[in-house]
Amino acid sequence: MPGTEAARGALRRAPVQRRSTERLARILDACARELDEGGYERLSTRAVAARAGVPIGSVYRFFSDKRAMTDALAHRNLDEFLDRTAARLAEPGVGADWRAAVDVLVEEYTAMKRTAPGFALVDFGVPGETNQDLADRLPALLGDRLPVDPADPRLRLALVIAVEAADAALQLAFRTSQTGDSRVIAEAKELVRAYLGTVLE
Repeated sequence: MPGTEAARGALRRAPVQRRSTERLARILDACARELDEGGYERLSTRAVAARAGVPIGSVYRFFSDKRAMTDALAHRNLDEFLDRTAARLAEPGVGADWRAAVDVLVEEYTAMKRTAPGFALVDFGVPGETNQDLADRLPALLGDRLPVDPADPRLRLALVIAVEAADAALQLAFRTSQTGDSRVIAEAKELVRAYLGTVLE
């Protein structure tokens, strides 16, 4: 299941058997659907258990509360996003520099925003939190596309700022249009490329 490894940080108990792994996936799927329908404030472990078709004890076996459950969903989302992006970057014809990677990152994010259950509200973190996990994992994803030392602290700061700026711009894109305003999305790409250029060129 995509995201199982990262999600374990939010789990009380990691699944060992296939049946437990499948049950955990059903719980997170149900959590995502509940978020789409009622938002974070109305989310409850009882409603998630009912939708997933599992006893409430099964939810508490994995999660202490709805915050931990949502955090695990966010980790799963991040893993899926990085997997999708890595697959796109490996496709023939995709540019080999960091600018092409920026475009792919934005495109995969907007694709998940449009289609992935729960992603519109909880992409990579509980609402209102930062995108530190994504910024931390970008150097490994981008690899040789980065023309600077991945350990350079300036790169770390630049990636944090770029991710936060892109997040704000893309939130605006989906605030003005349910499917994402294409003009704002295009400007978000330009914004991130221009800013990162001050560090990567």
